[in-house]
This record gives sequence, structure tokens and C-alpha cells, in this order.
Amino acid sequence: MPRDFYKSYLEAVPLPAVLVDAEARILAGNEAAVKLNPHADDDRPLILVFRQPSLNSAVDACLRDGKGQRAIYAHNDGPQEHRFDVTVSPVDLVAASGGRLVAPTMRTKGVMICFQDVTEIQQLDQMRRDFVANVSHELRTPLTAILGFVETLQGPARGDPAATDRFLNIMSDEASRMNRLVGDLLSLSRVEEVSRMRPTDPVDLDQIIRSVVRNLSPLANSNNSTVTYEDAETPVVVPGDADQLLQVITNLIENALKYGGQGTQVEVSLIKVHGRLGLRGDGWMVSVQDNGPGIDSIHITRLTERFYRIDSHRSREMGGTGLGLAIVKHIINRHRGRLKIESTLGKGSVFSVVLPAT
Repeated sequence: MPRDFYKSYLEAVPLPAVLVDAEARILAGNEAAVKLNPHADDDRPLILVFRQPSLNSAVDACLRDGKGQRAIYAHNDGPQEHRFDVTVSPVDLVAASGGRLVAPTMRTKGVMICFQDVTEIQQLDQMRRDFVANVSHELRTPLTAILGFVETLQGPARGDPAATDRFLNIMSDEASRMNRLVGDLLSLSRVEEVSRMRPTDPVDLDQIIRSVVRNLSPLANSNNSTVTYEDAETPVVVPGDADQLLQVITNLIENALKYGGQGTQVEVSLIKVHGRLGLRGDGWMVSVQDNGPGIDSIHITRLTERFYRIDSHRSREMGGTGLGLAIVKHIINRHRGRLKIESTLGKGSVFSVVLPAT
């Protein structure tokens, strides 16, 4: 009877919870604890079930001193390790005699162990730390350059018109770089704010693509490249945010032109698909293909990470902030779409976006 009595209370605990007696032997565990460890509800010594010294030491100290303890429990679930903050608390236990609970004066001491999964919290904290470090690094370089040129203009180059013009041009470029970075950070922030709100306005994808191709024609002409796109015969309407989808298409075509090199041929296509890239139902796929140098496969899975660059120096020279594809990924996720990147070294790349038709 006491075991069923304990389990009825443990099941009311929203966290994995295990109850042990004064001998550190498991009395009961709730379903959440069993999912964490299949033997969490077995009548066995705790040390044989949860084989981590810090946890067992905390339980021993709680039983000995009658004071709550804290511990860390690490659990491997496939490829990912989960980290749990464990609370070890002293509790009163009841016993049964002849099918009835004994009097309160005959209660004994035990320990309740509760596991709180803090893996996601830790990952978010790490992401924030990495983000701050990356932003600081990206801003420090142009700021250092600007400050250096200011000191030079105030000192050795004072009154030198040629040096002044050259340094002011460099300072202007570095300031523009910081402005682009801040703009991309604000754009990423705005996208994340509405990430759970799927846009529903009707948007004509064909019209957006034609607008982007037209706007980027000067860039294509500047490096003897071409962008080809066959207009759709009828409007291709999907639910979406026109400004954000314009940003996605612009980023993909602009990247193809910039990183494809001189004489790049960029082909943009828009076709109707069904069930592509894991998308349920009908959708429309926009593909941007180039015949540039291609991307090594080791980089493809990380291209949408914030501030990830294949060639940092080249990217900065071309005005890249390292946030473009991260913004693209967030926008596509907001539209419940999919992004696929395919590339072969020496044979170019294909960036495909699939958006739901409804």
C-alpha cells in the first residue's frame, strides 16, 4: 500500500521524481523518472540505478544531515547530452501495518529527488554569449580602423590632402560596414520577434522575383554576369510577408552574383511542387543556381549559422556581415517553408526555397 500511496503523489510532480528510503533504496518513481531511467521505479539501491557520484553523495548527505542538497546529473540521450539540476530534499515517509497506514509518530525519514532539465537554458545562454562575442568582434575591427585613421589625420597626416582623402574613404567604408551590420542585426531581431506568427497576406512570388532580377541587374553587369528568369504565365500567389520574401530572394541572388565571381551565370526558376523537402501538400519552389566555384560539403550545414563565413576576409571585402543566410533561414521558418543548399566544388551551387501554396 505505501508504494501505491507514494506513486500517487509522485505522479502529481511535473518533473522526474524519485523517492528513496533511509537506506538510499528506491521506494517509487513517477513516469517522467522512468522515461529518464527505466529502472527509476525498481525496488533497488539508488546507487545501482543512478550511477553518478555527485548525485549519490548529495542523497547520502541529505539522509545524514536532514538538509536539502543540490547536484548535477548528466544524461546521454542519443547524440545529445542532457544536463539536469537535481534537488534532493528530506521528507517524512509512512509505513503500513495490516493494510493500514501507521500513526504519524512512527514515520521514518527519506529523500525525494527531483530532476529539472536545464539543457535548453544552458544552450540559450551559450548562444547569447557567442552572439555577444561575435558582435563585439565584428564591431571592434572597423572601430579600431576608424580610430587609427582619426589619430593619423590628427597627427602625422595633418595637412596632407592626399592622405586625408584616402583615409576618409577607408573610414567611410568601415562606417558603412558597421551600418550594414547594425541593419542586419535589427532585421534579424525583427524576424525573431514575429517568428511564431505565420504571415497570411497574399504575395505574388513571380512579381517579387522579377523585381529582384531587375534591381540587381547593375550588379550583374558590373562583373559581366547574367541572371536569367522565365516569367510565370500567371500570378503565383502564396501566403507571406512581401518585404521578407523580397529580402530572401535578394539575398540568394546577390550572393550568387558576388561569390560566383566574374562571368557568373545565375539561373532563377519557379516551379510548383508537391511534398518536396518534407513540406506537406502543394508548394512553390524558388531555386537560384550558379556556375561559380561551389562550396565544400563541410561548410554547407553551417552556412545558416550567425556570423559563419567560409572565407572571412573575402566576405568582409564584399560587404558581407555573416548574417544574411541566418536571416533567410528565420524568414523561411516563419513562412513554414524549407531551405535546401546543394553544391559541388567547381560546379556551382543551388539554393532552393520551398514555400507552402496555402
